[in-house]
Amino acid sequence: MNLKDCLDKINNQDERRYYLDWLRVMAVMLLIYYHTAAVFYQGELGDFYIQNDSLSSALGWVIFFVHQWHMPLFFFLAGSATWFSLKFRSPIQYVSDRFARLLIPFIFGILVLVPPQVYYKLLSHQEYLGSFLQFYPQFFHGIRPDGNFEWAHLWFLIYLFVISLMTLPLLSFLKKQTSKPWYNRIANFMKQPGAILLMALPLAVIEGALRPKWFGFQNLYDDWANLLLYFAYFTYGFIFYSDVKFEQAIAQNLKLILLISAITMSVLLGLLSSDILALRGYSWQYICYQMFRGFNSWCWVMTLVGLGQKYLSFNNGILQYASQAAYPFYLLHQTVLVSIAFYVVQWNLGILEKFSIISTASIFITIALYKLLIKRLNISRFLFGLKPIDIQQKE
Repeated sequence: MNLKDCLDKINNQDERRYYLDWLRVMAVMLLIYYHTAAVFYQGELGDFYIQNDSLSSALGWVIFFVHQWHMPLFFFLAGSATWFSLKFRSPIQYVSDRFARLLIPFIFGILVLVPPQVYYKLLSHQEYLGSFLQFYPQFFHGIRPDGNFEWAHLWFLIYLFVISLMTLPLLSFLKKQTSKPWYNRIANFMKQPGAILLMALPLAVIEGALRPKWFGFQNLYDDWANLLLYFAYFTYGFIFYSDVKFEQAIAQNLKLILLISAITMSVLLGLLSSDILALRGYSWQYICYQMFRGFNSWCWVMTLVGLGQKYLSFNNGILQYASQAAYPFYLLHQTVLVSIAFYVVQWNLGILEKFSIISTASIFITIALYKLLIKRLNISRFLFGLKPIDIQQKE
């Protein structure tokens, strides 16, 4: 799709942005490979739940690259969905929807989906030898890192729930301002060459000011760098779909953004390979590094959104099925993956073979669980944040 066709689609404000659905589905699917890679990588914040004896530096590079933009993209997409949601819902209806779609699956997941992950982690480290039924009550003893209780990958749900409620007054205000001259002037300014990159400045400040102290332990109450960063991305996602000029700005600046994204990521990878990064702390070197990371992350989010606009603005049966399955897939995938990885890492195979088995088996088993236990059962759909279906749809 050329620039003119892309802009024509964007100008139709009532047309569904299918590329946002595609990006969401692809980001969820990428989690399988990202978390499989984590099995063969030793992270700065600690190991993944299951870790292979042999590690892979190549997969470490993949994790670093994806980590730069993956969760920021999720929150940006969530913010964009909020704009469309508040176009048709009152604030009360929106809050009710957040409870049903986020809080209920979060509570269910804490009780059912997270304990097996912690159990297998303790088994792999030989810190527990009993059965899962014996372990389950102990899951609620103490909070990680001093105990067993945690929310694993479900941290995204509780962060999104809190951010959704925190930002609602701001978003309601912004929604009323979209027809005002000052709002229109800002939207027009974003179409100027390179102006869209100025949106990265607050993100860079957050990273530089807060990341040295709050590196990313996702406990919500003491994780100010992540909380404010994702707050900003969520708000940006809302703003960018409140006026078509913001979307036009992405399309018109795509080549420039793509070039800068490639350059800045190359610099980051070069720094990573050179082993000259400063230690975490409030030194000017480390602050500058984190600010650079913040800038790079925004560039990549804009690059991916721009590429989505250009190449993914279409609908088909795959997208219709995957869009509904993506959320349950997200909820289930890590529990399935950890369970499989616990056994596969014990096999006498190479890293590539283990990676392929864990990722492929996780995809097929997660999809099977969705089809058999969630898709057609209203009680399961409720627990996994999906709307109920009627009898005709079941048939």
